[in-house]
Amino acid sequence: MFQRFAAALLVAGGVLTPTPAQAETSCDPVVFGVTVLRIHQTMAGTLCVPAGARTLQILVPGGFYNRSYWDIALPSRSYRRAMNDAGYATLAVDRLGAGASSRPVSAMPTAVVDADAVHQVVRAMRPRFTKVLLAGHSLGSAISVIEAGTYHDVDGVVVTAMGHHLNALGITPIAATFVPAVLDPRFRGRALDPGYLTTLAGMRYSMHRPGPNVRAVVALDEATKDVAAPGELVDAALLGTVTRYTRRINVPVLSAIASGDPTFCGPLATDCSSAASYQAAEAPFYGPAAQLRTYVLRGYGHAFNFAPNAPDLYAAVIAWANRKVGG
Repeated sequence: MFQRFAAALLVAGGVLTPTPAQAETSCDPVVFGVTVLRIHQTMAGTLCVPAGARTLQILVPGGFYNRSYWDIALPSRSYRRAMNDAGYATLAVDRLGAGASSRPVSAMPTAVVDADAVHQVVRAMRPRFTKVLLAGHSLGSAISVIEAGTYHDVDGVVVTAMGHHLNALGITPIAATFVPAVLDPRFRGRALDPGYLTTLAGMRYSMHRPGPNVRAVVALDEATKDVAAPGELVDAALLGTVTRYTRRINVPVLSAIASGDPTFCGPLATDCSSAASYQAAEAPFYGPAAQLRTYVLRGYGHAFNFAPNAPDLYAAVIAWANRKVGG
């Protein structure tokens, strides 16, 4: 099974040894062999390790994103760099079907299957790190919740852009932008079947609204967008949002959302005006062991790693992790 497909580094046969000219944090591409539904797949990622780091954050991107979401090429928009600078190692992965990971038939990836794959990655990294956190965005948060609630093998969970009250009025316009990825020239030659979805070209601002519509920011989002499988979206909503699966988590949880997130915030959904109101809405869905803490980033939408004030979120995550888990 998984032991036969041990994690392998895609770097000239092994781990690159940092030279004096390199930064203190060493970043290398990695690939893990995983077995899901009895089929061998690969999950690709980027492992960044500051000198002496003993705690690892595994970063799981949301639907229509890949690992680049965690290391956005804009000033002060890199969650990965902020965590590394604080002494945490990071492993940003591509979900199955996205980025450089395997591209199975679109009927295979679901949030449950993705959680199984992430679980195998956690197991592979445990010998090297004494503590492991999961951090997810949107669909990636649902995957992280399912993984933590099923396997109980991590020390904390950072949930971002995922709550328990869907805003139907806000999510409908976003869902209307979903189209088969094979129709988008960006994915030509990617060997994706027609079931994989992406967002209609030129519509990425829907992920940022009501944040500022900055052309360079939205263009970068468009250039780095990715795909999602329908099954991922369905069981992510059921297990991550609609049900109380989060009550199965027995480690500390930080849940963060943007005040203008149209998918979860609004008069008919969740009051995201403050951390206190968001805490009140989310607390019933978590058990005492989660020691739930919440954070609200002001003035942005769903993809809030792109927000100008994203460093405020990073600082909140670092403070929470230092207090609840430790470096």
